[in-house]
Amino acid sequence: MKTSLADRRTRERVARLLLERGPSTATALSETLGLTPAGVRKHLDAMLEDGTLVARDAPHRGPRGRGRPARVFALTDAGHATAGRSAYDAVAVDALRFLRQTAGDQAVEKFARARMGEWEARYADELASLPLADRPAALAEALCADGYAATVHDAGVGVQVCQHHCPVQHVAREFPELCDAETEAIGRLVGRHVQRLATIAHGDGVCTTHIPLTAVTTPSGRTSP
Repeated sequence: MKTSLADRRTRERVARLLLERGPSTATALSETLGLTPAGVRKHLDAMLEDGTLVARDAPHRGPRGRGRPARVFALTDAGHATAGRSAYDAVAVDALRFLRQTAGDQAVEKFARARMGEWEARYADELASLPLADRPAALAEALCADGYAATVHDAGVGVQVCQHHCPVQHVAREFPELCDAETEAIGRLVGRHVQRLATIAHGDGVCTTHIPLTAVTTPSGRTSP
């Protein structure tokens, strides 16, 4: 079942709290997050299932009373890595907010294009030497090399490149300029006017980019690439 954006954000907050405080009970987490114990347990169960948390009995001194012992939840190695990325994301968001406040929106756009320009330059010569039909697959390989886990799917008059992971998704939620710059770079690499159909940053399951592989005839009768 697809995880909602709100659920993902709550689980990120749980991971950050455990990173800062160490192992905690569901009750302690719920009080800090402003959720009911039952509400926070739903997220804890999901995180246990995906391997980002482990649970163990809380340390107990003296005679144990009736009922189940309290459990504490702690981050696994995978959970520490996820929470650590969230901390870096928070720094990146703060830096871009500062850039926007001090230099304006155009500065953020310029940064986004410069960032993607470095990625684009690494693959531009390779993709330019390929026939158009082979460029989407080469693009997907380039995206995978940079941590985007991309695949290519037939879409009739073109193909769709699907990115199943986005290393900057949390930053791009507030700064869509990163997505816009990426889309522009993809279009230049494949030599076509591409269309972004979905993004992880906006709550979709994958980032999907449509790449036409045939010329498009406009209503005026002109043919565009």
